[in-house]
Parts: sequence; C-alpha cells; structure tokens
Amino acid sequence: MRRLFLTGGLALLGMGLFAQSLDKAKDLLKSNKIADAKTEIDKVVATDKGAKNAEAWFYKMKIYDAIANNDQLKGQYPDARETAFEALKKYYDTDEKDKPLMLLKLENFKTVQDIYSGFFQAGASQYNTGHYDSAYNSFSGAIRTSTYMNDRGWLKLPLDTTSTLYAGISAEKAGKKDSAAVYYGRIADAKIHAISGTNMIDIYKWLVDYYNNKKDAAQTNHYLALGKAQFPDDLFWPEMELDNARASGNKDSLFAKYDEITTKFTKNHLFFFNYGLELYQYASDTTSGHRPANYEALTAKAQEMLKKCLEIQPDYPQAALVLGQISYNQGVDLQAQTKKIPGKGPEDVKKRADLRVAATKKFDEAIPYFEQVDKDLGSKGKLKQEEKGALKDAYDLLISIYEQRSTAKDKVDLYTNKFNNVDKDH
Repeated sequence: MRRLFLTGGLALLGMGLFAQSLDKAKDLLKSNKIADAKTEIDKVVATDKGAKNAEAWFYKMKIYDAIANNDQLKGQYPDARETAFEALKKYYDTDEKDKPLMLLKLENFKTVQDIYSGFFQAGASQYNTGHYDSAYNSFSGAIRTSTYMNDRGWLKLPLDTTSTLYAGISAEKAGKKDSAAVYYGRIADAKIHAISGTNMIDIYKWLVDYYNNKKDAAQTNHYLALGKAQFPDDLFWPEMELDNARASGNKDSLFAKYDEITTKFTKNHLFFFNYGLELYQYASDTTSGHRPANYEALTAKAQEMLKKCLEIQPDYPQAALVLGQISYNQGVDLQAQTKKIPGKGPEDVKKRADLRVAATKKFDEAIPYFEQVDKDLGSKGKLKQEEKGALKDAYDLLISIYEQRSTAKDKVDLYTNKFNNVDKDH
C-alpha cells in the first residue's frame, strides 16, 4: 500500500509541475514577454504530458502566432507562423472528445484567423516587393490554413480564390510552373469565371498551353473544355484545337475541326481563309507522286471557303490572291494537257483547241482576283512585307497571263511597271 501511495503522490507532483509550467507560459504571454513564453511552452510540449495536452498546444499556437506578428522576433523565427499552424492541428487532434475545440470556441478563435491573415499579408508584401518564392510559400500557408478550417466546419469557404490565384501567380513568377499548374488548376476545376471582378480567362489559357507543351492530351482537352464553357466566344480555343489537329497529321480530323469551327464562328473571315488555303495546299500537294484522288472536290471546297472569306471581308487581299492562283494553276494544268495530245488528226487538233479555250477561261477567272489585290494594296502607302509579297505575286501572274495575248502589250507594260515599283512605292 505504501508503494502505491508513493507512486500516486509522485504522479500528482508531476501534474502540478506541468500545470505550473503551462501557467507560467500563459502569464508570460499575457505580460507580452513573448520570447520567454516561447521558451516555457517549448519545455511544456517537449514532455510526454505536455505533448498530450490540448491546452498546451493551444498556447503554443498563440505564442508562436504572437512571434510571427512581432517585428523584433519574426526575423529570428521565420517559421513561427508555420509552427503556430502545426500547433493548431496538434491542439485539434488532442482536444477532449466530448469538448471539441472548447478553447477555440470559448476563448480566442481570433488566433486561428490571425494565422491565416498573417500568411496572406506576408504573401502580399513579399509579392509586391518581388520576392515571389517567399510569397508562394506564404500564400500556400494561407491556403492550407483556410482549407483546414473549412474541412472542420469553422468556415464556409470551399476555395480561397484570392490566395489560390496568387499562390499560382507567385509560383509561376518564381519559375515553379508545376506548382503554378496545381493552384491554377484548382481555380479552373472549380469553374471560377472571375475573381474580384477580373475574369480568369488567362488562367484557363495558361493551363491549356502548359499541358499542351507537356504533350498531356487528356489534361489539355480537359482545360480546353472548361475554358470553352466559361468563355465560349474566345478564339484561343478553336485556334488551339486546329493547331493540335494539324499537328496530328490527320487531314480528315483537321478538316472536320474546321467544319465545326466555321459553323460556329460564321463571321470570322480568317477561319474561312485558313480552311480554304489548307484545303488547296493539301489538294495540290504532289510530294507523294500524285495528287489526292478527291483533288477536284477538295479544290472546289477550297474555293467555296475562300469566297466565303471575301463575303465576310471583301477587302482581304490574301483570299483574292489564292482564288486567283487556283484559277491560274487550273489554266496552266489545262495548257499542259495539250502536250499530251501529240496527234495531228482533226480530233486531236480539236481536243487541243478545246483545252486552250478552257485554259483561257481559267485565266480570265483569275484576272479579277489579281486586280482585286491591286485595288486592295496597290493604292496603299507603306505595306508590310507579306503584303508586298502578295502584291508582287498578283502583278507577276497578271503579266504571265497577258504575255500570252498578242493584243495585251499595254497590260503587260502596266503591270510590269507596277511590279518593278512595289518596293519603291510601298
């Protein structure tokens, strides 16, 4: 009996010393002797009993939060706010089951809010002074704190949008693109359209570009779909879809995508121009030794798309130039066919004559398109390099057409003179 009584007495003495140490830490904090309070509370939680005591962790949280907010001490203990947050989690885990968060509810919930706002304010200050790596860490701390509180029902904030946005921006500016993608992804996955009045379209675009560069088709398409849903009229999405379809090398997929996009964006002349141009480039490609079997159908659709482009934008010279080139090239092809009919009989002579007539009609079709290029660009002053090239091409082909006609020397001279003066006049 004596031995059991003695052991119980020692245990009671230990509890008394523990309580005194904790009370001392609390008094030191109350007296604003923060450094001394830190020393005392560290001793308390280093003991077995202290490590299992919810109140001890609660005051460690308060003391380290006070350090983080103290101008003299925060530099000495740069991880104080993080330590306060970890103490908060320890407190929650060790609180009595039947009195969950009594100290937080009844004594000072403000400390938890201080941890969050401290992280956020530090991040804002670091961001504004260009310390992006530190800002990233601070905003990440704010997110961890708000998420922890939200998960336990202390807040109703499923996503701390501002902290998440700036954690992503800070990570990106610090060169941590993979980390930026995580935080930007949270915004996009939550289908956030705007934060504080600023739309988030660039976040969706950034994610699409990021995953596209990483060759992650699934994630690229995921954020492309989310971006299109939030900002359906932006041209970035169809342009990216076309780039990816083009890169795949599958022309059927590319042209199907063009059909889809031109059906939606009926007033965008560039989609129709590019569609027509790519159709014709594919139709006239002979690198395999021959043209595609559906050359004529592809060419006809190319002309249809280019004419639609000019309906939308009548003064778009590139479309007029390509339409002229298509007709001109068809005329040249017809001329070439005459050489494949070497016979001198009446039937062969007639075939060659018919082909020459058909070729002349194609050249006649081309002339108004080339003249349109002259009208659109020839009367302008300074031109861009690609505009000069288009103008020269139009003049060169007009010269070639009229040189074949003995009665058109004046036209040859006119367009030769214009061709020679493009660089000087423009």
